[in-house]
Amino acid sequence: MAHNNVLRQFKKKKILVIGDLILDRYIWGKVERISPEAPVPVVEVVQENFLLGGAANVAHNIVSLGGRATIVGVTGRDRGGDIIRKLMEDKGIHCEGVFQETRATTVKTRVIAHNQQIVRFDREERSRVDGKTFAGILHFIAEAISDHDAAIISDYKKGVISADLMKAIVKKARRGKIFVSVDPKVGHFHCYRNVSLVTPNIHEASSASGIEIKDATSLEKAGRVLLRKISCDAVLLTRGEHGMSLFRKDTVVHIPTVAKKVYDVTGAGDTVIAAFTLAHAAGAEMEEAAVIANHAAGIVVGEVGTAVVTPEQLRRSLKSHRT
Repeated sequence: MAHNNVLRQFKKKKILVIGDLILDRYIWGKVERISPEAPVPVVEVVQENFLLGGAANVAHNIVSLGGRATIVGVTGRDRGGDIIRKLMEDKGIHCEGVFQETRATTVKTRVIAHNQQIVRFDREERSRVDGKTFAGILHFIAEAISDHDAAIISDYKKGVISADLMKAIVKKARRGKIFVSVDPKVGHFHCYRNVSLVTPNIHEASSASGIEIKDATSLEKAGRVLLRKISCDAVLLTRGEHGMSLFRKDTVVHIPTVAKKVYDVTGAGDTVIAAFTLAHAAGAEMEEAAVIANHAAGIVVGEVGTAVVTPEQLRRSLKSHRT
């Protein structure tokens, strides 16, 4: 299917995004002196803003690309939870699957001066979501998944994604022939058996396969091991400045990067899985979906801070690299 036809179908597609909700807090400033108290820069704060991170950023990417997104996750009963919910609702993300708990909302605070990150500090609770909240999440997914064209698991290992939850999702998805993609986390690969797609980076793929990826041979070996180990349909291995590699049962396709400049990789994985899954749901074959995702990633890494992509940006990028 031609790229433009795929992009036109985005607005008709509904994606269920399940995972860890993160609030990205940015403190912007300038540095003109070193502190007399310690050898650290003094940041004069100019601006502060909040952006969607984690699974919330995946959902934001879906709606920015023109699709519809329903989010399933957990926030705290705190200021961070209030902010992230309002941000999601303002973006048009459906939040009926967001549950509140006594735990703190995950907040990542980044201090940036002169377009460089000075420091990041995190506030988070990583214990497993259980009890009534877990039961509520299971029930919501069971009721909602058949009304969506695909599901994305955005695992940041903050407590939402577990082996039990994944088994229930995969069972329901397989029955309804729903495509399930996973942005994975080291230590959780055993949870992802029988999903449609996983999108690890080099570090995650090396760790999960037990193979140090250092050249083309080890890359292909690691990809094959992951396909067998997880029993998934495909592995999209993201390789930073070297692009991506799409592994399927009998084939591997290497896709070179299209990024012109790399300022910030924050949220790039969220963009990749959102664009790939939406494109595939919109009728693109896996290789074409990977090309579209590669272009989307090339756009967001050229901006500082958690960024998203519009259909217009994607269309221009695809057109400029057409051969």
